[in-house]
Amino acid sequence: MTVRLQVRPMLLALPLILTGCSSMSHMSMPSVSWSSFNPLNWFGSSLTVSDKGVGEITASTPLTEEAIKDALDGDYTLRSGMSMSNGKMLSFYQAMSDKEVKMSISGAPKGSVERVDVVDAKVESEWGVKIGTPFSDLYTKAFDVCVKGEGDDAQNIECKAPQSTHVSYVFSGIWHGPDSLMPADDSLKDWKVSKIIWRADPAAATAQ
Repeated sequence: MTVRLQVRPMLLALPLILTGCSSMSHMSMPSVSWSSFNPLNWFGSSLTVSDKGVGEITASTPLTEEAIKDALDGDYTLRSGMSMSNGKMLSFYQAMSDKEVKMSISGAPKGSVERVDVVDAKVESEWGVKIGTPFSDLYTKAFDVCVKGEGDDAQNIECKAPQSTHVSYVFSGIWHGPDSLMPADDSLKDWKVSKIIWRADPAAATAQ
């Protein structure tokens, strides 16, 4: 008799439990973005150089401190300046981090961004090229691809990116030949990327 009294309440409660489970099956569960659990996404993604620009910096980005700071997500401290290039006045902003220049963004005063020079080792191209990438990883020869650098890059060479007319790579290394000559391909294979350049106008690269 005692056993029957204990079992009966359980039998009465069972339909209520099943009803509750049935109701819960119709409740919509909140959506979960599993990518949010990926530790790589907790710190945001670094800038990438692409055919369109550097990060959010493109040919339509105004050359103003506010626009550039927004495009760089405030990750750098900016300082501005003016310079001359081929007889043309240029306005530029240097993106600083740890008191070092990591990037230079330039163009005509009161215009849009025309060029970005990247020396930040944390920034790479969308094709996986970054500061320190060897010449031999990208090219077998310099002919019809590379030219001697100018200005601060006079001791270096600049080569067009295989995938983009807007992007080029500056390589630095050891060369014992005349400064006026392009280093031999055998010497260039050990040279490494020291700068990534993006230009809004690809023709500007061939005009140097």
